[in-house]
Amino acid sequence: MTKPFEQEGVDNIRRQGLDTSLDTLSTQWLVRSAAYRYSYNFTWLGRPIIQYPQDVMAMQEIIWRVQPDLIIETGIAHGGSLIFYASMLELIGCGKVLGVDIDIRSHNRIEIEKHPMFRRITMIQGSSIGETVVEQVHEFSKGKSRILVVLDSNHTHEHVLREMHLYSPLVTRGSYLVVFDTAIEDMPQDSFPDRPWHKGNNPKTAVSEFLKTTDRFLADKDMDSKLLITTARSGYLECVKD
Repeated sequence: MTKPFEQEGVDNIRRQGLDTSLDTLSTQWLVRSAAYRYSYNFTWLGRPIIQYPQDVMAMQEIIWRVQPDLIIETGIAHGGSLIFYASMLELIGCGKVLGVDIDIRSHNRIEIEKHPMFRRITMIQGSSIGETVVEQVHEFSKGKSRILVVLDSNHTHEHVLREMHLYSPLVTRGSYLVVFDTAIEDMPQDSFPDRPWHKGNNPKTAVSEFLKTTDRFLADKDMDSKLLITTARSGYLECVKD
């Protein structure tokens, strides 16, 4: 039975999701704050995490609920997300984090490897869609019963869609395939002049195409309604079938 306090939260979230004016304001805030590289201004246990606090909170909720014994993340950057996931698994008392990046820069590797949470972290350098790397990830995943996958590397449509097809089979029922930076689709066309991704070519367009090909995953719309401000709108995909 849902408790009154919990039910109030459910009702609030649903009402938020129906408030189109609030949704518009959230998008406007996202666009405006990007001019200040807002997501770059936070750390987790000393490492830059490059995520919105709302998405960090969302991932905390998912990890605690799923209790994964393996979290796979493509895209390492400064390692803050790896440290965050490892710290959550430390609280749970079990599990490993596997990070994949095409270029793990030496100064970042040094800081990650000397961090107290590194004992739960393994890193692979190489393209997340490269055959050898994919084989390594699948081998590492053997014997794991609850796997969570997070995609946050190259944000082009083609790359993300390929990642989704390669890594989604690893995600277990009740867990999530999380695709970050779907918000690129909601940004002005000229927001990323030095990047290969843009409106019409980004993680959100990849998610839309991917969901047409599978019935194993559903976009968690309640998460969108709860967060309002997120870089992963429509990107929290729950695995609903084995």
